Amino acid sequence: MFPQTTPQPRRLPQGRAGVRPPGWPAEVRPPGVPDWERTAVAWLLDVCPPEYRTYPALRRHPVVLARFAVRYVEACQGAVNQGLSEARGDLRDLADGAVVDAAVETWQREAARLLGVRRAVELVEEAVRGRRFVERL
Repeated sequence: MFPQTTPQPRRLPQGRAGVRPPGWPAEVRPPGVPDWERTAVAWLLDVCPPEYRTYPALRRHPVVLARFAVRYVEACQGAVNQGLSEARGDLRDLADGAVVDAAVETWQREAARLLGVRRAVELVEEAVRGRRFVERL
């Protein structure tokens, strides 16, 4: 028999307060500095649908709001990917080729934008969970 081991909780690498990693949203103060969580909550609420502002649990618990924001952005990415894969077929009978090409380009731009938003939301989520980042040269 193999010895039983207790899984260790995942520990986030620790850095120091005030370090913004690449991809950190400009609207959010660096993690660990005074009032940074207030700016994180405001930004996360801006990323999410307006209805999220009406839920007290999301406003009071930044870690929960961050998780909701990650899931929301992932859902947006899924919708964009589906729209991109179906755009030509969906639009070919509704618009001419140039309009369809413009629609496809719009989906591609939105996909690229959402990649950055997802990275930023994931960084903020890590920070509200306690991670501090290491300065890179």
